Amino acid sequence: MALYFKIKSYLNHWLHVVDEHSIHSPYFFDFYEKVILNKNQISGFEELENVRNKLLQSTLDIEVNDLGAQSNHFKSKKRALAKVAETSLSPRPLCELLFRMVNYMEATSILELGTSAGITSLYLAKRAHSKVITFEGNKELIHIARAHFEYFETKNIKLVEGNLDSTLSDYLQNPAKIDFALMDANHRYEPTIRYFNLLTKRIALKGIIVLDDIYHSEEMAQAWKELSKHDLVYGSVDLYRCGILFFDPALNRQHFVWKM
Repeated sequence: MALYFKIKSYLNHWLHVVDEHSIHSPYFFDFYEKVILNKNQISGFEELENVRNKLLQSTLDIEVNDLGAQSNHFKSKKRALAKVAETSLSPRPLCELLFRMVNYMEATSILELGTSAGITSLYLAKRAHSKVITFEGNKELIHIARAHFEYFETKNIKLVEGNLDSTLSDYLQNPAKIDFALMDANHRYEPTIRYFNLLTKRIALKGIIVLDDIYHSEEMAQAWKELSKHDLVYGSVDLYRCGILFFDPALNRQHFVWKM
């Protein structure tokens, strides 16, 4: 059933994909050309990708507690680190897309829900003058991510440990605005809607929220459908792998389906 849903949703997405010739908004045309199409090799990430490759080749086992949706890839808490890396790390094209996005919007305040091994965090932290706040609840992944942050001597990442159900609301007591948020922590409908509602209380006027794995399941697709039509969302882009939500009222509620 899950496989049928993913095939059906992918075909539906493909049928609705448009290119730059169908984009009449100056903002979205510029965003499409500079963020989506601009896939020139980004320098400075090769050493980071070497770390990813080492994770994918690791022979270590770690214990992982599923705080979000139950994984389809594992039957027990004890798991091969290489398999965890294969299934939970954002792939390089997505990491590069996220970096281009925060660079394009000149984001300085960045939130990431779901650190995993810290690869995406390090990509986001490459944005000059940015501060990345990343949230993770699995202790062994926290240790791995911290080791990576120390290895790269990264000073602009703060890792918040603990269950996101409490740590996010606690953090958002801080009145500072958020320019960019990546939601990649709990692939279920109810927590996704709840975290989104918390983030909207602090999102900047021209802020962006990216929701990863929007077609992971039927309930995630339903969450994406509802959030893309939320009263505070003035633009959305469906890239199949992820969805982008824009909060600038000047965008006049436009929705696009693009190829990533």
